[in-house]
Amino acid sequence: MSRRRLVQFAAIPTAFALSVAATLAWAWTGGADQIGLSLSDPTVSVPAMSPPEAPETAEPGVVPPVFRAPSSAAPSAAATSATAAAASVLAPAPAPRIANIAAPGFAAAITQPQQQQQQRRGGRCYTGHNLVPTCGVLWGVAPGAHTESRGASALSRFERKTGRHQAIYHAYHGGTRQLFPTEQEIAIAHQPGNKRILFLNWKPESASWAKIAKGDRRTDAFIDRLAVHIKKNFPEQFFFAVHHEGENDVRERAGSGYTARDYAAMYRHVVKRLRAKGADNIVTVLVHMAYVPHAQKSWFNHMYPGDDVVDWIGFDTYAYSDPGYGHGDFAEILNRRLEGKRAWPGFYSWAVARHPNKPLMLAEWGVWSSKRNTRYKADFYRRMGDDIRKFPRIKAMVQFETPSNQKGQDSSVDSTPAALDAYRKLGRLPIFQVAVTPRR
Repeated sequence: MSRRRLVQFAAIPTAFALSVAATLAWAWTGGADQIGLSLSDPTVSVPAMSPPEAPETAEPGVVPPVFRAPSSAAPSAAATSATAAAASVLAPAPAPRIANIAAPGFAAAITQPQQQQQQRRGGRCYTGHNLVPTCGVLWGVAPGAHTESRGASALSRFERKTGRHQAIYHAYHGGTRQLFPTEQEIAIAHQPGNKRILFLNWKPESASWAKIAKGDRRTDAFIDRLAVHIKKNFPEQFFFAVHHEGENDVRERAGSGYTARDYAAMYRHVVKRLRAKGADNIVTVLVHMAYVPHAQKSWFNHMYPGDDVVDWIGFDTYAYSDPGYGHGDFAEILNRRLEGKRAWPGFYSWAVARHPNKPLMLAEWGVWSSKRNTRYKADFYRRMGDDIRKFPRIKAMVQFETPSNQKGQDSSVDSTPAALDAYRKLGRLPIFQVAVTPRR
């Protein structure tokens, strides 16, 4: 065989490999969709959601998870019955899938550093210290909000229609009558094969902020009972917020009991008392409204209770389908400013600068529908695949799912078939695949 023929023969595998690589790269960036080719959505499996082994060395900028020895005490009756209830109430959602060939823009959600970090960890992201994911972004929901059908049934429906498991389940409590987590919430967290992180929001309503901060007897009695309940029935870490969106209730006049400093003192009192009584597994989230007129008030920064009692900074923000306040892309809802106002840099920019060591959470987010602009919601979800990479401090996102809030606004992800399809694709992105491994 001549030397020329040998060279030609050897070049065939190399050329084939280069062709395959080029084809896969083109497909991954949306090539098939760009020419309108209909494919059968080939997929690969998401990494198994089981606790990984701790890495031998910590990566730069990543806080290594703190592992605690499991308690030797037998599970409580409430926890046992709650786990059993999960099988009968919660239908397992379809296993999440990551599309090999995604719509344009979706593949770009993973930046090169994120890809490298996932590869170093075997392609698996999981919850570490204070529930901060080692890589990626936690994906969750507050299902059935402002409806009679909340809890497990609403969560099950949401997971079925969106085609994936939710890492965070957000629920709201108020007053001093009901202890939490409830049996149903424990069942949701412990569902076999589908563990979730609870995000429980408590609004104390038995006294003013100022009185609670000074040790209101009725509130303190409830906090003490709550701490005992948590320690006995739910030892895993969970997200805990005290009176979310507090700035909406600030009354900045002397003696009102609801000043910004009253809020900070109330928050400190609640968290420190819970922890002192044994509920040291709460991971606290300070949840702001992210409403620009409030954020620009002189008292806004006085609401902060202190680094020792705040683990995460959260904010609630929504996109509006109709032009006006809140209309825009993902970057706009994170760094919203008012026309002509220069003092406020936008919530994301403010939080990054003022709280550089705190992970950020969209504690509530969504897109309000409009009958006039029905395409906006789907377009918003499609763009998010690109937009999320510009905000690396966001570590969790929780959809606020309601067909009608107090103003009649609809944030349902399935308000149109196109919106649901875009949301399902968004939730399949690798960046949102984080294994739930809460510590005790």
